[in-house]
Amino acid sequence: MNLTLEALHILDTIDRKGSFAAAAVALDRVPSALTYTVRKLEDDLDVLLFDRRGHRAKLTAAGLELLNEGRHLLRAADELEQRVKRTASGWEVELRIVLDALIPFEKILPLIDECDLQGSGTQLRLSTEVLSGTWETLVSGNADLAIGLAYDGPELARTSGGFRSKPLGEVDWVFAVAPNHPMAGMDEPLSAAIVRQHRAIAIGDSGRMLPRITSGLLTGQSTLTVPSVRDKLAAQLAGLGCGYLPRHWAQPYLDSGALIEKKTEERKPDGALQYAWRADARGKCLKWFVTKLADPDVQRMLLNEP
Repeated sequence: MNLTLEALHILDTIDRKGSFAAAAVALDRVPSALTYTVRKLEDDLDVLLFDRRGHRAKLTAAGLELLNEGRHLLRAADELEQRVKRTASGWEVELRIVLDALIPFEKILPLIDECDLQGSGTQLRLSTEVLSGTWETLVSGNADLAIGLAYDGPELARTSGGFRSKPLGEVDWVFAVAPNHPMAGMDEPLSAAIVRQHRAIAIGDSGRMLPRITSGLLTGQSTLTVPSVRDKLAAQLAGLGCGYLPRHWAQPYLDSGALIEKKTEERKPDGALQYAWRADARGKCLKWFVTKLADPDVQRMLLNEP
């Protein structure tokens, strides 16, 4: 007899139930069938798997080693079976979602909670990127769905027919500085020449292959580049520079006076965001998310609009 999953399952049940008789009841088998399977396995492996002295079936050191490793195989086989069943039912084994940094991660949590209620078993894998990095993750095949894309995407995404996209909503941008910043007391609207004299806080584009994008920066302006919106907010609160922030991120600090909103002559960055997905990804979990993202209430939640 070769080592089989059935044999491992029998060993596991005998060990958990404590006896061949109890295991036979649990497996709805006659005890002699279990005894035959174990003895045949012992003969094939030329090892003793159970110490049969006493009332309880006790594994030998060799039997314990076999079962400890065998349980990994049993779990893997069970997971494989569940994945196959999910795939056959139309639910993906895994759905990969990339969020642009403009979408706070905590805003997606209610959607994850609601998705869990579908009982799909689909595993969700989320990541965060910035600007072209968000598109790059989708286009490269490392994500099935991208949320919060800030521009129309590279030519491949626009012309290949391999991607679908829809508008998510508008971000309301506010130009803000700390009260101790030199521009805090200046007359408004601030001219481009004035703004250019002061360092801007910018979120670094995380793209590696696509051309990098900047937003809301003036030519020749000094910049401090940070990895996330939260870091940008912290730097501006510390008076280290100026720049545009999503209003819903900045509003509590505008209300408290920790930030001051300033009008500028330059137009604010384009606030249109969208979501996009791979056209060849047809699983039920992706379809569920795409349907939810079309809901105006969900869009307002993600963009923190009233």
